[in-house]
Amino acid sequence: MTTKQTPTTQNREKIIVRTSIVGIIANIFLAGFKAAVGLAVSSIAVILDAVNNLSDALSSIVTIVGTFLAGRKPDKDHPLGHGRVEYISAMVVAALILYAGFTSLIESVKKIINPTKPDYTIPSLIIISSAIIIKLILGKYVKSKGKSVNSKALEASGTDAFFDAILSLSVLISAIIFIVFNISLEAYVGVIISIIIIKSGIEMFKETYDDIIGRRADRDFVSKIKQVICKDKDVYGAYDLILHSYGPQRIVGSVHVEILDTMTAEEIDLMQRRIANKVYEETNVILTGIGIYSRNTTSDEIKEIRSNITHIITSHEGVLQIHGFYVNSEKKIISLDIILDFELDNREVEFNTIKNEIETAYPEYTIDITMDIDV
Repeated sequence: MTTKQTPTTQNREKIIVRTSIVGIIANIFLAGFKAAVGLAVSSIAVILDAVNNLSDALSSIVTIVGTFLAGRKPDKDHPLGHGRVEYISAMVVAALILYAGFTSLIESVKKIINPTKPDYTIPSLIIISSAIIIKLILGKYVKSKGKSVNSKALEASGTDAFFDAILSLSVLISAIIFIVFNISLEAYVGVIISIIIIKSGIEMFKETYDDIIGRRADRDFVSKIKQVICKDKDVYGAYDLILHSYGPQRIVGSVHVEILDTMTAEEIDLMQRRIANKVYEETNVILTGIGIYSRNTTSDEIKEIRSNITHIITSHEGVLQIHGFYVNSEKKIISLDIILDFELDNREVEFNTIKNEIETAYPEYTIDITMDIDV
């Protein structure tokens, strides 16, 4: 099975670049107009809004660079490609947003200490109103494109654009309040804008951090992969699915499948190839390893043991799953895996209690029980 770029991957890169270019042009356009208006009417809030648009444009540039770097072909030092560069570029974007937010906050506080009254005009209000509409349209467009190609950076940019529209609306409201009531909320609105920008940057940073260190795989996606596997005629269960992301378009994983103990090595080999190919075709996930759990089929006594042990385990709270059950009658070994909920106060104590109960019920057997991770 190959990991070379597919037409879908190449098309994804084109969509990200094209969408980012649209964002750059729109944000530079808005930044220029807002900066001109802010300087003309002496409005710190409008100027900071312009700076925010400029940082958005810079973020789009980083996204483009990150996409090009992530799209490089696998090589000797990076056999699974460079897809994780996208996570790094998203982290850089988050850092730029945080920088813009803290800079804006400092300038806003300065204006609170040393206030200056703005001088709004009708044209300036029209430009701010237009900026709100443009940002709403841009946000919807960028976010939808980001979701369609699974680009965290684009989704974040789209969300940020919606925030910008809200921020511009707050600037417009403060301008109207000043014109009607002669009350300047300029600097205070600037503080609010800065805080929202900082919050957005922190959330994006956390999102990317989770991707880099490894987050729990999406439940629906995991369920889909297991469903594909369990459709195979020789599979009686799929367990321990672990996925590793090397970029949004390159995911590798491993899984255990339960099969009958009567299968031959040749049948198992054919089954593994079928499963790997089917999973790749339907989910684009590369299964690098398919482990085997053997199911006893030749003894009614073993079936009764399995039923009794299952009853013992499920009588405890926090047990999410039992799998990999097998009894070796000759060597007197019972093997199984259990998954305990992370929410249990003391998983180790609960695990040892379960093991002791099974050992008490079947003292003639060696109990080989493993506490699996709820992945």
